[in-house]
Amino acid sequence: MKVVAQNRKARHEYFIEETYEAGIQLKGSEIKSIRAGKVNINDAHITIKNGELFIIGMHVAAYLQSGGFNHDETRDRKLLMHKREILKLQTRREREGYTLIPLKLYFKQALLKVEVAVAKGKKLYDKRESIKQEEQKRRMRKLGVK
Repeated sequence: MKVVAQNRKARHEYFIEETYEAGIQLKGSEIKSIRAGKVNINDAHITIKNGELFIIGMHVAAYLQSGGFNHDETRDRKLLMHKREILKLQTRREREGYTLIPLKLYFKQALLKVEVAVAKGKKLYDKRESIKQEEQKRRMRKLGVK
């Protein structure tokens, strides 16, 4: 499994409840650009339209060798999941405060996959508490205590 892009800020901004794996529908120039590592999912989020998942705000840079057949860099891209999983995500999202965000893009064999998370936004005091816990864990590891 080769990770192409990660949304590192997501674990700081949200409580991650569940994660799912989804395929993504791409054009040829997009997949070539992603293989070159020119993708950003930090500002992306996921919506459900007409029973289908779409990732919005994912930036895939233009592939220079494709010439005039290039893609729109920030277009909405369809995510591929089973219908029952989409319905489960939709019911979770209808609860107040829950959102769908992409955590990482990775290759599984030859296919590009997206890790989708059901997340709830953190308040400022939650973020501070998370930072304190991480610092404590880091200090304990440094001292050699498990």
